[in-house]
Amino acid sequence: MLRDAVNNDVELVRHADTCLVFTDPLPPHGLTWRQMVAWWTKNHQPDADEKSAAEALYRRLYRSLDSPPEQLLMRTYCARYAEEGGFDLPALIPQVYLHYDPYTRKSGKQSGALHRQRMDFLLLAPDRSRIVIEVDGVQHYGRKNQPDEHGKVIWTALPRLYAEMVAEDRRLRLAGYEVYRFGGYELTAPGGRQLLEEFFTELLARHQRPML
Repeated sequence: MLRDAVNNDVELVRHADTCLVFTDPLPPHGLTWRQMVAWWTKNHQPDADEKSAAEALYRRLYRSLDSPPEQLLMRTYCARYAEEGGFDLPALIPQVYLHYDPYTRKSGKQSGALHRQRMDFLLLAPDRSRIVIEVDGVQHYGRKNQPDEHGKVIWTALPRLYAEMVAEDRRLRLAGYEVYRFGGYELTAPGGRQLLEEFFTELLARHQRPML
């Protein structure tokens, strides 16, 4: 939760041992993987070299994912870190909580905070764009029914869930975020990795740091 909005003080009220809190000032032109690794090294592995620290941080972030489509997305993007200049790409940060106070949410008083509890992925790009990437499983827009006599499970689409999802997208965009959605189905289908590779190539080209 946000304890002090003026000083940007964050307090973890539950599960502090399983959360990472980035407390360094954000650079004016985004947050790179190299900068994330430097933060991790300083706070968690002060004796590690950059490569070892990067591998440890990647494993730590990857463990936060529990769906194959999300895991595929992270593996596909983070493979770019191994390329020349890859450490200077924007860091892909999974499972991000922003502007979230569970006590305010519980009371029903939002006070201008975003309703969404968690973003699947966040990129802070060199052109100062804040990019949210969401991977939607069927649970985002449907209700699971009981299995039929053959054991087959059917989901029922719920307009209410869909409306809530697109309403959150509007709030995010009005708050200055750029939102991209993937359906889990398209990432598990043949060609899912290629789809992601092409998407990230276009995304990074679009959000390069502007020339001065």
